[in-house]
Amino acid sequence: MMRALALLGLALVACRQPDLPDVLARGSWVDLSYPFDSTTIYWPTASPFALTVLSATRTPAGYYYGANHFAADEHGGTHLDAPVHFTEGQQTADQIPVDRLVGPGVVIDVPGTAEADRDRLIVPDDVVAWERTHGPVPAGAIVLFRTGRGTFWPDRERYMGTARTGPEAVPELHFPGLDPRTASLLLERDVAAVGIDTPSIDYGQSTTFETHQVLGGGAVPVFENVAHLERLPVTGALVVALPMKIAGGTGGPLRIVAWLPRR
Repeated sequence: MMRALALLGLALVACRQPDLPDVLARGSWVDLSYPFDSTTIYWPTASPFALTVLSATRTPAGYYYGANHFAADEHGGTHLDAPVHFTEGQQTADQIPVDRLVGPGVVIDVPGTAEADRDRLIVPDDVVAWERTHGPVPAGAIVLFRTGRGTFWPDRERYMGTARTGPEAVPELHFPGLDPRTASLLLERDVAAVGIDTPSIDYGQSTTFETHQVLGGGAVPVFENVAHLERLPVTGALVVALPMKIAGGTGGPLRIVAWLPRR
């Protein structure tokens, strides 16, 4: 949290304004979350999002009353993977410190849209190449990998590699993800969290989910199906990623946004 506050402090100095709400008003917000509805993409073995309207009517007393019931698996749409998701004994969704969910954004571009690259692993050299141009990934950063896969949303077949559901569809998944060695490198950089614009931080053909295990073992939360990363600069954004606070949860729906200072 101190690193995030430091970033806002720099913005205050740059704007010569002591009032935080005024500073925030001088920037703009970008929503990096997909809405949850009937088109929301889930893992092939998960249940889809369901919304049931309980009331949407004017009551006999004269006032309108709206209420819904929703049902959703933890892991679908724009969502959090808590460290416990693949690491026994690690933090659950409600145990993640807020300072892991707020921090300076770092956007690393990697190719991934072309069908020829759909199984691409993001290797340590991709991060090192970024650092040669932009400097070291700062400690406390929220690192977001932009493969371009989000341009396919919500086309399930193009986004995930298959439109089928059920266990038999899992071997048909094709999309980019992080090499476990890249996850280890990010732990060395002491990042706060890692996100990606694909269904999983592990690539689609993974069968052991080693990248999840590495990041979870380091208590690093993961954000998946992050939207609209093309709207972010490489650096300079403040990212705020607040998941549903599910007690004992292995993840949950995520509202992730970024604040961009006016330049």
